[in-house]
Amino acid sequence: MTTPLVDARGIVKRYGPTTALADGRITVLPGESHALVGRNGAGKSTLVGILTGLQAADRGEVRFDGEPAPPLADRDAWRRKVACVYQKPTVVPELTVAENLFLHQQPQRRGVISWRRLRAEAADLLAAWDVRVDPDARTADLGVEDRQMVEIARALSFGARFIILDEPTAQLDKREIERLFTRMRALQDSGVTFLFISHHLQEVYEVCQTVTVLRDARWITTAPVADLPRRALVEAMAGESPEAVAAQGAAPRDTDPDAPVLLEARALSSPAYTGVDLTVREGEVVGLAGISGSGKVELAETFAGLHTPASGTARLGGATLPFGDVRAALRAGVGCVPRDRHDQGLVAGMTVGDNATLTVLDRLGRFGFVGTERRRALATALVDRLGIHTEGPGQPVADLSGGNAQKVVMARALASGPRLLVLINPTAGVDVKSKESLLARVDSARDDGVAVLVVSDELDDLRRCDRVLVLFHGRVVAEHPAGWHDHELIASIEGMDHHG
Repeated sequence: MTTPLVDARGIVKRYGPTTALADGRITVLPGESHALVGRNGAGKSTLVGILTGLQAADRGEVRFDGEPAPPLADRDAWRRKVACVYQKPTVVPELTVAENLFLHQQPQRRGVISWRRLRAEAADLLAAWDVRVDPDARTADLGVEDRQMVEIARALSFGARFIILDEPTAQLDKREIERLFTRMRALQDSGVTFLFISHHLQEVYEVCQTVTVLRDARWITTAPVADLPRRALVEAMAGESPEAVAAQGAAPRDTDPDAPVLLEARALSSPAYTGVDLTVREGEVVGLAGISGSGKVELAETFAGLHTPASGTARLGGATLPFGDVRAALRAGVGCVPRDRHDQGLVAGMTVGDNATLTVLDRLGRFGFVGTERRRALATALVDRLGIHTEGPGQPVADLSGGNAQKVVMARALASGPRLLVLINPTAGVDVKSKESLLARVDSARDDGVAVLVVSDELDDLRRCDRVLVLFHGRVVAEHPAGWHDHELIASIEGMDHHG
């Protein structure tokens, strides 16, 4: 029998009255990619915190290569065992790649940092692990994919050969995901072991050999991926059949072809997109699809006031839509769920209620004073409306799971009663049930006569749309009415059915 690289058993972790893990366990063999899946709140983050030495278990044991885990205080020993690459970057954006790789361990000569040696050693390290990134590049200028590879290289430089990837594909497009998986396989061949956390189950089948499922803070099963059909995996995660989960979604609804046009854009052009004409009717949900660099995100962000196009016009409800001014767009009736809830969506130091009501403070009081009771009442109503699992509006938003944090961002977008709702990657990094809940809000916005624009790489998000526009190299190249087949839409997105 091979000695497991990582073996955690009987892990129990409580936070006051809350049991975050009642029976956490995982056994990872050397050189494999092992998936850890479960809905938000299943205990994945708690188990990762214990496996990385960020917190101690109340009960249970963690062993690395047959040896007990290091003491919590010995951070260097933990770094030599394990590293986690999170959705949120842990690199320092203003420093170069080389400076990040050797942060706090820069090569020195007579007490002074040797910048030449630093760059040379960084180049050697990157080359050794086939990470094709310029050591002198500012880390803030890197794409998500390259930033993740820099974090992996940094972990390997400490001697760790067990890397935890937490939702690594949440902000990547299809091609970037394929490149990441190719690099993972190459690193596995070099002796690196991965724990892969993802809500996208098809990725588990593409890149992992083994899967462990947690549900309701307990271990449910560990099995070879090849032996576990997708249906069985969904049932293990959800505790119910896929049909039961799907049945909770709203039925598709016919839209009124004569409904008035709410959003009308004409000849919009910018460095990211060219000559875009677009209309969205009252009560209509329109999807925007395309690979990374297609211009779909920038186009949607333009309507939310984040960019100013070089030319073209847009009107919302007959009035000119202001560009380049988020507050003016909000006043004009635009609600937005931005592409990244961490950087653009939430104020981490504030409460659930504060975050949910940020866009409507001017309506909650007079002369610059916000009525506390009115804000609490509105926040409570939003929490109830979106089914946000929280101790109350006063709970810090940083304490919430990914799915509930995303619901807070959605609550804020809906709080202003928008006429146009712009949703960018609205279900990225959330579990099956939270995804269903968030998409149900799309249906209720449609029923309320709101015009909805959904930008997503997730086919499930786009299925709710009345039609989907596909952008390729900044141009709208195809339009698919509801009822499209996956292969048709993917062909358009990948540029296989047109010349772009």
